Amino acid sequence: MRPGQWTRTKLSQIGAALALPLAAASFLSVALPAAAQQVREFQTQTGTLLVETLAGGLQHPWAVEVMPDGALIITERPGRLRILRDGKLSAAVKGVPDVAEHGQGGLLDIALDPQFSANRALYLTLSARGDGGYGTVLVRATLSADQRSLTDVQEIFRMSRFTRAGQHFGSRIAIDRDGSLFFGIGDRGDGERAQDPRDHAGAILHINADGSIPASNPYRVGTEGRPEIWSKGHRNPQGITFDPADGKLLTVEHGARGGDEVNNPQPGKNYGWPLITYGKDYSGAEIGEGTAKDGLEQPLYYWDPSIAPGALAVYRGSMFPEWNGNLLVAALKYQLLARLERDDTGAITSEERLFDGEFGRIRDVVVAPDGALLMVTDEQNGAVLRVSKAPTQ
Repeated sequence: MRPGQWTRTKLSQIGAALALPLAAASFLSVALPAAAQQVREFQTQTGTLLVETLAGGLQHPWAVEVMPDGALIITERPGRLRILRDGKLSAAVKGVPDVAEHGQGGLLDIALDPQFSANRALYLTLSARGDGGYGTVLVRATLSADQRSLTDVQEIFRMSRFTRAGQHFGSRIAIDRDGSLFFGIGDRGDGERAQDPRDHAGAILHINADGSIPASNPYRVGTEGRPEIWSKGHRNPQGITFDPADGKLLTVEHGARGGDEVNNPQPGKNYGWPLITYGKDYSGAEIGEGTAKDGLEQPLYYWDPSIAPGALAVYRGSMFPEWNGNLLVAALKYQLLARLERDDTGAITSEERLFDGEFGRIRDVVVAPDGALLMVTDEQNGAVLRVSKAPTQ
């Protein structure tokens, strides 16, 4: 099937480690607090879903993760890190590095180190000020035992060129089985940067946990391109995950007026932006040279018009066995969750759109240890939502 046209597990290694009965029980005690605000019911192609509000009052939440004790840790774009436990939000965690909330930038993604239970290490992406303006950085830090502060904060990556632009900072994190980090940075509003191998913009990046360069990187010597670069030609990748079943890296990125893409980035490959795209400029003008060109990769799937994808997860859980292997894509503009079915070869065969316009801009989606979904809504009064299967009668 050619990529779909209409006229994303972020928890890859962590999720498997947390999927123990004890951890799942602990999660449920947090996910179903007595003070849960609201439960709504939705009919779908595969049955009835329940959506409950676990917390509100968050200012543009961007990412959520499940900690080993079952509490949720959440980023807010203005620069706050919060913890949700027993239905209550903590005060802002102290020690978060300075964040430049500029345009689409701010405190962005969070990922827990695979050994978080022992070392309490985590990773954050954020926009920072620097020479020339603003850019994306990635930091490693340690969450204190009382979960009130970050310590040992170290910047392990800083993008190559900062500008005054306020868009396309990326940037989600996926942790590979070897503990190395994959993350994306957008073109920063300048499409030509996505085609420059000596520029971090418009790329999927790959570094080790200490910021060093993995041996598998295509430009690791640094003579033909930046050594951190894995792939180029990406407009604004904001979803990235590994399929826990086969370790395949998957991303989802924003197009312009159309041309949002799901990709499987390969080392040294070029995914086309802005030379080829399935979308048009916001003005309606054509972009680049069409939809295909020799030497440039095709997406696995695309949307036209754009749904503005915010995050990507692969469903590998027990609550919805009928979704096994499906891709789940959070959408901002269309305010929905897209469920993409795949066949045995991994090709995307169909799409179901869930919660269309019901909760606002859905920024993140992750698969929890018990198989439920967690979502956050990118609003001034943002929320954490839990999606579960309705009990059968």
